[in-house]
Amino acid sequence: MNTQVVRTRYAPSPTGFMHIGNLRSALYEYLIAKREGGIFVLRIEDTDQNRYVEGAADAIFETLRLTGLTFDEGPGIGGEYGPYIQSERKASYLPPAKRLIESGDAYYCFCDKERLDSLADERGIKKYDRFCATLPKEEIAERLSSGVPYVIRQLIPEGKTTFNDQVYGEITFDNKELEDQILIKSDGMPTYNFANVIDDYDMAITHVARGSEYLTSTPKYVLLYRALGWNIPIFVHLPLLQNEHGQKLGKRNGAISVPQLISEGFLPEAIINYAALLGWSPTDNKEIFSIGELTRVFESKNISKSPSTFDIAKLTWVNGEHIKALPPEVFYEMALPYLKESVKKPGVDYAALAKMTQPRVNFVKDCGELVDFIDQLHDYNIELFTNEKMKTNPELAKMVLSRAVVLLQLVPEASWTHENLSQGLTAAAEQSGLKKGQILWPLRIALSGKASTPCSPTEICELLGKDETLRRLAVGVEKL
Repeated sequence: MNTQVVRTRYAPSPTGFMHIGNLRSALYEYLIAKREGGIFVLRIEDTDQNRYVEGAADAIFETLRLTGLTFDEGPGIGGEYGPYIQSERKASYLPPAKRLIESGDAYYCFCDKERLDSLADERGIKKYDRFCATLPKEEIAERLSSGVPYVIRQLIPEGKTTFNDQVYGEITFDNKELEDQILIKSDGMPTYNFANVIDDYDMAITHVARGSEYLTSTPKYVLLYRALGWNIPIFVHLPLLQNEHGQKLGKRNGAISVPQLISEGFLPEAIINYAALLGWSPTDNKEIFSIGELTRVFESKNISKSPSTFDIAKLTWVNGEHIKALPPEVFYEMALPYLKESVKKPGVDYAALAKMTQPRVNFVKDCGELVDFIDQLHDYNIELFTNEKMKTNPELAKMVLSRAVVLLQLVPEASWTHENLSQGLTAAAEQSGLKKGQILWPLRIALSGKASTPCSPTEICELLGKDETLRRLAVGVEKL
């Protein structure tokens, strides 16, 4: 039995904010590890100092914190982590590169920029011609001792390279399509591709999940692992994540940062839930999950090869489902500032308003707008009185409202409750030969100015009180 501890890593470059695609990669790595009781590692890949963005690493830490993706190892703020920061591991990369030179799997390259630029074909594509791969040892030693700048390149062997991926299966590349990539740059820093391999080995990473755009680089990684005599991790290449126009989702193509989504009202747990569905499907049709549930049911074998499209409407729906599932007391605390902003009527029961609005909003911030009619009746178009399903129109509405004013004037203040009013209006509908909805629809419009409210018209009557109810009904009659 394999008792190896599953270890995964999220290894972002500090070049900007984390968007939903970045979060999906981190989430899948997290779930692969946690499903097996393994370790989730954070590593900041900052070897390309030209692309480094000040504050980006802190933004990554904060996004992971907000979404609950707690890492077990890696750099932290004031914590005993890591340090897994590539630029601080510079000394780790040159020794294995020199091992590759000794074994004939890499070589020193002294070509300057002018010569490299001259290799471009008519399309401007440059592929290194291995000019330095066959330099005599004496010449190499002389150039090194003279301080001539150099890089270290991987020597790609002849033949083909085959590897297995958990999503795409067995994949074979013809090595002649692969360029002798640079492993160590002239400043002594490793390239992204080389540092990736060394770090994953040093950190005992067992599973590597990353975007399918890295599939073409993977054979180079595999060759490095083999040349160094190291075990190859399990590769899990994730399907392309695209925007609504079919373009790869990224910072240049409409990707929204995760903190921005949160600031717009999306719950972190809903964002995590939706990110999981962007390329992965459970065995049943369930779509709403907590992070704990995802940890139990996620299997990388159920990741799709097909591209996934980021759909803000679907994310909004998922957010609404998570809001509905919130404990009422939690929703109340979140909704209270918005309810107080919209409804300032003395004595209002905000807990009751929260209970009414929770099942009807996709964003907590929208609950106030749903009940803002309590304080003020905004102007509305009489066309709202027309409802084909209810078989109502402005003419019928005028008659209903006029009769309702007469009926409701007779109701004592002590009996002004939703239950009593509902019974009285239902009886009135039966006596007049109308359906209940033909009375309630005009009442809803006249009392709220809205076609949709989080409570029934008779509940609105109770909230408004007798005097305000009769005033609004009179306004409705006058408009009609």
